[in-house]
Amino acid sequence: MTVPQEPDPRRTQQLPVDRDDQYIRPAHEEVVNERVEDSYASRVRTVRMVSSAITFVVGLFAVVLVAQIILVLAEANPRNGFASFVDGFSSGVSLGFDGLFTPASEKAAVLFNYGTAAIVWLLIGAALTYLIRKFALPGPRREIRYRRTVE
Repeated sequence: MTVPQEPDPRRTQQLPVDRDDQYIRPAHEEVVNERVEDSYASRVRTVRMVSSAITFVVGLFAVVLVAQIILVLAEANPRNGFASFVDGFSSGVSLGFDGLFTPASEKAAVLFNYGTAAIVWLLIGAALTYLIRKFALPGPRREIRYRRTVE
């Protein structure tokens, strides 16, 4: 095993210190502060926020419809505050599918009608986010345009 030795002072030299105050700016050089704005990044951020908002809203509608299905299948008390709120909300977002299917059982009718409405809401959300991303964002071959402002 070898013992580490001290570095040879003849081989090690102190590196010169690079200081900012040693730089002397030529008299003819103009100082310009430049800010570059990339509109692509802000467009992507906006499209993502809009898509997230759409996904949240249609997901909320689908969850309320599924909650109504669960409450009806479990025979929840319709006079309960939560159950009446979910019933009113789900009838508002059912897209007119309330009387589409008319089986003999009320539970089956709610399952089919509100289940179809929940699936349609999810399809609407997926279609909207796809179309927004497809048409609001440029494709892979895009020109990069910068807006430069001199301050």
